[in-house]
Amino acid sequence: MSFEITPAIDIKEGKCVQLVEGRPGTGSEYGDPVEMASEWVERGANRLHIIDLDGAIKGDQSNLNLIKKIINSVDKPIQVGGGIRNPQKVRELGELDVDRLIIGSAAFNNPDFIEEAKKELKETKTSLFICLDSRDNEVMIEGWKESAGVSVTRAVDFFQEKEVDGFLLTDIAKEGKLEGIDIEWIRSVSKKVDKKLIVSGGISSLSDLISLRDAGIEEVVVGTALYEGKINLKEAKNALGD
Repeated sequence: MSFEITPAIDIKEGKCVQLVEGRPGTGSEYGDPVEMASEWVERGANRLHIIDLDGAIKGDQSNLNLIKKIINSVDKPIQVGGGIRNPQKVRELGELDVDRLIIGSAAFNNPDFIEEAKKELKETKTSLFICLDSRDNEVMIEGWKESAGVSVTRAVDFFQEKEVDGFLLTDIAKEGKLEGIDIEWIRSVSKKVDKKLIVSGGISSLSDLISLRDAGIEEVVVGTALYEGKINLKEAKNALGD
């Protein structure tokens, strides 16, 4: 089984950042997102994970051109999330040959949005993933500020029936803290998922990565631990056979 480690490029106000629990004003800045994208590819990334934090928090579309620059600057699959709340943005990103779109709030606020998104992506190769941003096993939306009123497991059941392509599971309480992962919770969610499951939030060491691989997880998104040097991408890929 291959194991994929995907660097996170979170964009806020045109800069690459990593926030703590997604809260504005926390965390650190790491420079230009386009330069960081190229750097992660040079270090061995096979895929990039781009989140538009302004889009997620405020519904702002100001980072779209920057995301386009990243897509055009690297020859690797890219997955994009954050603020994808209308069919037009789905269509725009699909036309850019984004490999995966990760949708959160819109899918929980409007049960018909998934079908609308599928129609927009019908002529593309873009896959559709659901973002399961969780606090205490409850899905959070609107930039992690509001509860969707549904548990992670119920959300999995609902969206698997909608035939989405996969899920991104994020433990908000662990995000950006370098405190490690709740492997038992991740295992419990994984057992419910029949689609592809990507895990993020709190991954802070090679030991965490090994635990996830041994739990049957095939892909993770890592942010702060890579930027702060807690995990070396090339060394981790070699150790885990990515």
